[in-house]
Amino acid sequence: MPIYKSTYFKESALAHELLDGMKGLEVGGALHNAFGLDTVNVDLYPQLDTVYKQAERDLSRTKEVMLVDICAPGDKIPVADKSFDFVISSHVIEHFFDPIAALKEWARIARRYIYCIVPQPDALDSDKGKLITPLDTLFARHRGEIPNPGTDEHHTRWTCDTFKEMCAALGFFVSHWQDHDDKVGNGFCVVVDLKPQGIKTGYTAEEMATALRNFGKVAADALEKSKNRKK
Repeated sequence: MPIYKSTYFKESALAHELLDGMKGLEVGGALHNAFGLDTVNVDLYPQLDTVYKQAERDLSRTKEVMLVDICAPGDKIPVADKSFDFVISSHVIEHFFDPIAALKEWARIARRYIYCIVPQPDALDSDKGKLITPLDTLFARHRGEIPNPGTDEHHTRWTCDTFKEMCAALGFFVSHWQDHDDKVGNGFCVVVDLKPQGIKTGYTAEEMATALRNFGKVAADALEKSKNRKK
């Protein structure tokens, strides 16, 4: 597979530091925002004339697009367990109604890292003024207690801290993070290390309960800050 160089936004220094020399899988890759890594691109749509691919052409200085290597939902990818060194995505996970299922799928596939760039909760006008999504809502969605509306939108809003708390509640070790990210800059970056060296990856029930409490506090603080900005 070719290594695509970004044609619009800069590439991430952190991604190159961690992932150069590895083989990865990117979910929802785009040429104008390419990472410059050795990846296979997964996309829900095989066509190159979707609204997303048209936006990709519009932003790409070459008017080209990143080809789709595997056509599949990003939370149900037909590849073997531990078949790639890492899974990477940028401004994608918020489109999953059940992001926990997506993270578990990526952990199934990746041998070492899950690398996520996620938009800040007010990065888009359509997200401004909306609440940070509570962790219990995400788990309720994952258990099937909340119906999936089947729409393509930002279903979830996180801060960097609440995303890290979600990872902790799932038993994932977050090794690196940036708030803001070093790529587009309107999001944050969280890296899960699935094989940390000399670091405990399991979490006790007490630690998970603490994570849930902290998540609620961070979400409340973020909401209060959002209200203050409107005054």
